[in-house]
Amino acid sequence: MRRVPFRVRLRVPVGEVTERVGELLEGPAGWGEWSPLPSWSPEERAAAERAAIEAATEAFPVPLRARVAVNAMIPRVPPAEAARLALETSCKTIKVKVGDEDSSDRVAAVRDARPDARLRLDANGAWDLSMAGFALASLSRYDLEYCEDPVASLEDMARLRKGSGVRLAAEACVRTVEDAMRLRALRAADVLVVKPQRIGGIRASLAAAEEAGIPCVPSSALETSVGLSAVLAVAAALPMLEFACGIGTATMLERDVVRDPLVPDADGFLTPGRPEVILDA
Repeated sequence: MRRVPFRVRLRVPVGEVTERVGELLEGPAGWGEWSPLPSWSPEERAAAERAAIEAATEAFPVPLRARVAVNAMIPRVPPAEAARLALETSCKTIKVKVGDEDSSDRVAAVRDARPDARLRLDANGAWDLSMAGFALASLSRYDLEYCEDPVASLEDMARLRKGSGVRLAAEACVRTVEDAMRLRALRAADVLVVKPQRIGGIRASLAAAEEAGIPCVPSSALETSVGLSAVLAVAAALPMLEFACGIGTATMLERDVVRDPLVPDADGFLTPGRPEVILDA
């Protein structure tokens, strides 16, 4: 199997991530992408390898829909910059990173800039149980779709959900299909956010969605459009798709590795398919 290294900088840092580094894998079915985030464990890096090999060697599932609505993502940037990014996107749903001291001002700035948008939050597990309850009670006035990973564990998520007026989504604490089964047993979340690289590929993502028994939101790990095409394949193959998916991140790359990057169209949608790779991009 052919492996081609790549390195792409982000236009805006996401936490401590300023660039995406990985390999493109070429196989009989096309290209896959291995680009685990720096914080991922050895197990997650191995899952990302399985995902890349699957994408390169197996056909994508038959899509059940011709287009997929996607969300934009606002990193932990100053409120004024958050508002600018919100105004630049065509997406009708915007995910705002929170969990820092500017959280409230950032969410307020995005809501003021885009009163028409559906807003969702992502705290990346930054809050403890007490702080999460307080923060969500305060931020709920911005008409939130849900909050992703307000706390770090499924057990705390289940406790928080019992008294939360905001729907909760789990991502970082669901890293295997077995975790999805445990999420269901604990009734820990209202939404499953799944990163195909992190969980081991397209078919593992679809299995996790089925086991979780709740709406699923396929989401990127800031991949190039090669990796995003696999995330989009999951979204297109889900039997039910209630929410916009976290696949609108190609706009955050300074450059891409394909001829036609998977950038949301004027209505905030993407069309499933494998983009043409350009190795000297």
